[in-house]
Amino acid sequence: MQPTQITPSLSVAEQISKSDIAELAKAGFGMIINNRPDGEEPGQLSAAEAEAEAKKQGLEYRYLPVVTGNITRQQVAEFQRLVLRGPGPILAHCRSGTRCYLMWAASRALFDGESALKLVAEAAVKGYDLRVLPSLVEKLQGEK
Repeated sequence: MQPTQITPSLSVAEQISKSDIAELAKAGFGMIINNRPDGEEPGQLSAAEAEAEAKKQGLEYRYLPVVTGNITRQQVAEFQRLVLRGPGPILAHCRSGTRCYLMWAASRALFDGESALKLVAEAAVKGYDLRVLPSLVEKLQGEK
């Protein structure tokens, strides 16, 4: 697992393993956000197993499963709340890291007024394809 730093307080990564959690604690992370639903792939670490290991390692753990095609405004708001209030730095993970990056970018576009296209371009430089962001933000702007 090789985290990608998005901001000084947030990095994203692919699916983590039990041993990765100890490494994250040693690296100084304060919280893990899991955006991957349990059972997406056979053999992935469950949220309950990851949370138990995170607590053992002294890390906070939050399970906020999202499916890219069904992301809600409420989920984006909760992700932003966790990033702003959680003990940092924070590692958010999913299957590839893209969903986590998308959640962060959506929060910036929706609540901070950042340009979705600028965020897409910045993500592309880091190897993430967030072309769905402008249409997601447009959809979420209509939600209450």
